[in-house]
Amino acid sequence: MTYLRPLAALGVALLAGCGLISSDVTNFDLTLPDKNFTIDASSWQVDQTQASQLLMMSCSSNSLCDTAAQQACSSGCSGECVTSSGMSSCVLHLEFSAFQAVNLLMEKPELKQINDEPVIKVTIDSVTYEVTSNTLNVETPRMNVSVAPMSVMDPTDPMAKLIGTIDGIAPDTTTNGPQTMTYTDTGKADLVAIMSTYKTPFNIIVGSMPPGYTVSRSTPFPMGKLDAVVHIKAHAGI
Repeated sequence: MTYLRPLAALGVALLAGCGLISSDVTNFDLTLPDKNFTIDASSWQVDQTQASQLLMMSCSSNSLCDTAAQQACSSGCSGECVTSSGMSSCVLHLEFSAFQAVNLLMEKPELKQINDEPVIKVTIDSVTYEVTSNTLNVETPRMNVSVAPMSVMDPTDPMAKLIGTIDGIAPDTTTNGPQTMTYTDTGKADLVAIMSTYKTPFNIIVGSMPPGYTVSRSTPFPMGKLDAVVHIKAHAGI
């Protein structure tokens, strides 16, 4: 390609002068800015009077419990009829999801130097997470990490691709530095694929694995807030 030959020839003189891309144009930093996520128990807006009534209900079907759950909290809630020791009663499931947009052309301005290339060769170095503060009184459920087109914000959408999982976090604890995300079998390849088409923004979605946190007669209602950050380190070439 006539554009790339003079670019490679100029190499250090042109690109190093910008201070953005390594003098080796086949290997430059693609580490993303930190992506922050918060789990705030207040966001469920649980009416504890209604929720307590739900937990005391005997039941014969999930639909009965689910209807009561919709009255107990505003969003991310569902009810289920469970049987224990020969008795059937309702439990309340609380699910969480949040997303952060990624626009590689804006977040990594050096990519404008190769704007004629529709696709870049991406290598993922690591995906880690940190819990920086945590006042939640309950253990967080295991979390899914997905990538999806900008129009998709729901982790259950068929267009969202699950790339990995984050282990549950004990109440009122933080992590001791970055922790490694556990990839799914195709997780790294799916992340590479969506980052390789760098001109197209996408979302990173973090959400609880169904059924989320379960409130029963014997478990506390969640209170408090957890702040976490996801780090994605990568490099790329053309």
